[in-house]
Amino acid sequence: MECSLTARDRVGLQDFVLLDAYTSETAFLDNLRKRFHENLIYTYIGTLLVSVNPYKELGIYTKKQMDVYMGVNFFELPPHIFALADNVYRTMISETNNHFILISGESGAGKTEASKKILQFYAVSCPSTRLLDNVRDRLLLSNPVLEAFGNAKTLKNDNSSRFGKYMDIQFDHRGAAVGGHILSYLLEKSRVVHQNHGERNFHVFYQLVEGGEDDLLRWLGLQRSCQNYRCLVKGDCAKVTSINDKNDWKTVRKALSIIEFSESDIEHLFAIIASVLHLGNVQFDANIRGYASLSNSNELHWLSKLLGIQTHVLQEGLTHRKIEAKAEEVLSPFTTEHAIYARDALAKAIYGRTFNWLVNKINESLANKDSSRKTVIGLLDIYGFEVFHVNSFEQFCINYCNEKLQQLFIQLTLKSEQEEYEMEGIEWEPVPYFNNKIICDLVEEKHRGIISVLDEECLRPGEATDLTFLEKLEETLNGHPHFVTHKLADQKTRKTLERGDFRLLHYAGEVTYSVKGFLDKNNDLLYRNIKDVMRQSQNNIIKLCFPKTEPDTKRRPETVATQFKSSLAGLTDILMSKEPWYVRCVKPNSGKQPGRFDDVMVRHQVKYLGLMEHLRVRRAGFAYRRRYEVFLQRYKPLCPDTWPNWKGTAAEGVQRLVKHLGYKPDEYKMGRTKIFIRHPRTLFATEDAFDVCKHQLGTANKTPARLLTFFLILEIKLSFCSLKFIKGFMTRNQPACMDNSEYLAFVRQNYLTRLKDNLPKSILQRNAWLTAPPIMQEVQRSVTKHLGTSQMPLSSWFIVLTRNLCSVTIVPVIKYDRNGFRPRFRQLIFTQVAAYLVEEGKVKQRMEFSSLRGVSVSNLSDNFLILHIACDDVKQKGDLVLQCDYLFEALTRLSVVTNNKNLVKIVQGSVRFDIQPGREGFVDFKSGSESMVYRAKNGHLMVVSREMREIN
Repeated sequence: MECSLTARDRVGLQDFVLLDAYTSETAFLDNLRKRFHENLIYTYIGTLLVSVNPYKELGIYTKKQMDVYMGVNFFELPPHIFALADNVYRTMISETNNHFILISGESGAGKTEASKKILQFYAVSCPSTRLLDNVRDRLLLSNPVLEAFGNAKTLKNDNSSRFGKYMDIQFDHRGAAVGGHILSYLLEKSRVVHQNHGERNFHVFYQLVEGGEDDLLRWLGLQRSCQNYRCLVKGDCAKVTSINDKNDWKTVRKALSIIEFSESDIEHLFAIIASVLHLGNVQFDANIRGYASLSNSNELHWLSKLLGIQTHVLQEGLTHRKIEAKAEEVLSPFTTEHAIYARDALAKAIYGRTFNWLVNKINESLANKDSSRKTVIGLLDIYGFEVFHVNSFEQFCINYCNEKLQQLFIQLTLKSEQEEYEMEGIEWEPVPYFNNKIICDLVEEKHRGIISVLDEECLRPGEATDLTFLEKLEETLNGHPHFVTHKLADQKTRKTLERGDFRLLHYAGEVTYSVKGFLDKNNDLLYRNIKDVMRQSQNNIIKLCFPKTEPDTKRRPETVATQFKSSLAGLTDILMSKEPWYVRCVKPNSGKQPGRFDDVMVRHQVKYLGLMEHLRVRRAGFAYRRRYEVFLQRYKPLCPDTWPNWKGTAAEGVQRLVKHLGYKPDEYKMGRTKIFIRHPRTLFATEDAFDVCKHQLGTANKTPARLLTFFLILEIKLSFCSLKFIKGFMTRNQPACMDNSEYLAFVRQNYLTRLKDNLPKSILQRNAWLTAPPIMQEVQRSVTKHLGTSQMPLSSWFIVLTRNLCSVTIVPVIKYDRNGFRPRFRQLIFTQVAAYLVEEGKVKQRMEFSSLRGVSVSNLSDNFLILHIACDDVKQKGDLVLQCDYLFEALTRLSVVTNNKNLVKIVQGSVRFDIQPGREGFVDFKSGSESMVYRAKNGHLMVVSREMREIN
């Protein structure tokens, strides 16, 4: 932040927190506009990053730029997405906890590009090996594949994500990216069969038709013209100047190979895409009895070939429905209207299930095979708030999602600010904000919410229609301040509403929804006999998408809205278990024009992105806060007592500095580790004084004598290090002493580093071990002597060898606070009589083994252990809740030193522990789609382990 304060009048403030008029939307917009016109598209609100789409290349994403932002203090350089990515990464490494980056904004604001830039930064900045490079390539190349199948041109954006994506990037203890996992949300399947004017179907259809090789198209029965396929031209814009379908096809084709899709998988995948195009061309005529009959046998021929289903079976499935009549099933012919519905439902089902298969296949490619504990950074690229001329079921779901995320955003922002103030001992001042819980409840409340009413109409017997659904809404929600219809509105509002509309007052503004299609899209039903038809397919992917083991009960499946509601609840749990970071993307104009800043449009986005609320929360009392060490290091030249060197503590130095600068008592507060400055003008005055002082110091320091002294000191230091290393080498074969201790430590570390990457593949390769240096050869012989009779894997032997060679009796653990369950990095040290929990050399807790009542571990792969300690003194600390990557070693050590083979108890589901004598807490264990640790709503610590799947 400090580096460009002196240019603030020209380029604006690079942190909105420093705005004097921080409650003024006008001042906020002025600052954003000023920076935008200087091509400064990034601005901070604390650690939140605001990004404005420039609609042009700026040259700020080069490898050189990445290098500049690697390992630099967050506020040392101008705001950038690389700065945020680097800060998240370094915080994860140092604190060994999980984080997520929420990227939000409306369609066309640059969310997908922001996600790509973060991935590219990690690809360059993380440690690299051949294995890690493979993971990196797959992470990067999953993007064009998912974009091809999940993105489309809309009225607002030529590359709009029509699904929500959450991606976990998994890192090992060295900070290397070792795997990933993707969750997808609410693919807009209706786009497969219908597009609004000016919009396209999913990219992959056009890429295949325009870019597919001639032989491939012949094999698929396709012609090289999008005009020949009804489901590609309904929006009347198959060709888009900004999209090169041929080039994109080549990128996707290459990506599929690198992500390890087999040629057979790729062949069957393209067959499915082509079958959807052929299915869209299937037409029906009414026969003399009024029933549907197929009017084009050619399309049926290609469907039969590509799906591997007999022609007559397909024909029957598309024109008839099975119904139960007493004890038997009979075929009932469709009308043309029902046949069209069945055809479209099948096309959507095929595409939607294939998309899910694709995500799962990518996840298999990204899966990390190492089961040891990982830290993750999650990337959430979710659809932004949408308002079109006509808003339907899809916009309703998308905007509900944004309501939930806004609710979470405010909760987490308030929580993190309050926690920082509490940790620093600063009094928290309550911040007024709009709580959108009332809108979330309006949509999702049981029995009364819009989703519940919609489900009732979908599932109830009788002739339910979109209009009966609207009538039920009017009956249930009459009088709600955020809901209105034509019937319920006053005379003035009624003129703006059609009779088939309802309007919601979202936190981001009013949106009018047309109920047309709500019931059909929410039901998304596929006739049972069509499922039976698809199960006969010889296409390997279709077989997996329509498994014979799929329940085929008479009970109707969950509706789309209810599934989406459940998946959002799961996403919220995932996000609540991680530390949040935010990128808010802003669209400067609707015409995608460089340099144009539409004030009205941007003001609306500032409102619905919650930027003013976030700023108010961040400015709750203090505009600026920095660690004492950082503040003192920068501004110490301003005070004679602190320059050039301060001998006392950093806090004392800052206190002396601000006293010299004349800070008034109401202008700042001293926290436990940081200084808090209330007003921006105080910081500006300090920065201006520093700018003058810096110039004076720079002039004074350019004397030849000072430069000569600097280089002389540097040369002496380098010479001393070299002499010490040479002396250590010369005495390497002598007993350990002061002369060689550091050199021998270097030798051990170097050998173990090389050994880790060069372990023998088999215990039979007795001569394949790296030759150990003299100091380690006896220990190596002792270890390898037992390999022939041991069943222990070589990787485990390496750990044992490492421990023996280095004499390590310390186990790194994560300790969870007994009250708030905050994770703390600690070292667990074992002696013969006691265990010590240590933080940075300070003993936090001593536990004698004689007081150890037992150890609880779960039956899952979570690496948790709870040490139960006998203690009657209520003032003493209670049981220890720990997570340890070396769980088996720790348990073995405990069993040996206590001489108690029954010490460890394996629990299932839940375990009770003592917070302190007389107070109890609980840890709950379960398996899920990804590993998580978080405090549940019931106050328990919830530990979720990644589900382990059997490999056939």
